[in-house]
Amino acid sequence: MVARHDQTTDPVLLDGLLQARRGTAFFARKLNELTDGDLDGDSLLPGWTRRHVVAHVGYNARAVARLVEWAATGVETPMYPSVEVRNHEIDFGATLSPIALRNLFDHSAVHLNVEWRDLPADSWHHKVKTVQGRTVPAEETVWMRTREVWVHAIDLDNGATFKDIPETVLARLLKDITSAWNARGTDNGLLIMVDGTGMVFGDTAAASPTVVSGSLAAIAQWATGRGTDGTRAQHDGGSITPVPRAPAWI
Repeated sequence: MVARHDQTTDPVLLDGLLQARRGTAFFARKLNELTDGDLDGDSLLPGWTRRHVVAHVGYNARAVARLVEWAATGVETPMYPSVEVRNHEIDFGATLSPIALRNLFDHSAVHLNVEWRDLPADSWHHKVKTVQGRTVPAEETVWMRTREVWVHAIDLDNGATFKDIPETVLARLLKDITSAWNARGTDNGLLIMVDGTGMVFGDTAAASPTVVSGSLAAIAQWATGRGTDGTRAQHDGGSITPVPRAPAWI
């Protein structure tokens, strides 16, 4: 039997698909290391057990697949009917038996991968709409899924850290987050500097900003609201302790 390959030949898109698939495999590995009993434990997200994280990632794959189907057929198939339906779905998924929860993740990931693989090359530019109401080309679904699987693998609280995430993914994640801050004006007076890279984000016009710095992994962890380990803060040349809380991401 001859293996089937992605229909797109766009090298940028293929690289993005590779990172999404690697992230899915990484999440799967961290999930498979957990016992069924471990699933009842707390995740790194307040109010969510590991069950909630797995349910969210599983149902997210189905939701993203609906957008890919939309791009393929031209028939509008939203990610979710509403945010309320999405939240109810996650809460329900968290009550599934361990085997059903694991199957939800596995099967939904395979389904999404097949939808990506079989999407005609010219359909990747077709417009779809995210749950936040943004109109984006179907190729954006790859990044949407990439950040979900890599970041939520860490939220399983099973030893994964931001250092495990590829630097290209971290850099794009940080750009997304800081762009959202800028659009809302929540980064006023805040400058973010990534050690050894020349990467600078935030309020670059501020006369006397609070400067938060650290490695790419540490800054991404801080920016997503998942801890301040490895970060430093200064104002007018003096150190600030503790490091200020990052503005809300989503």
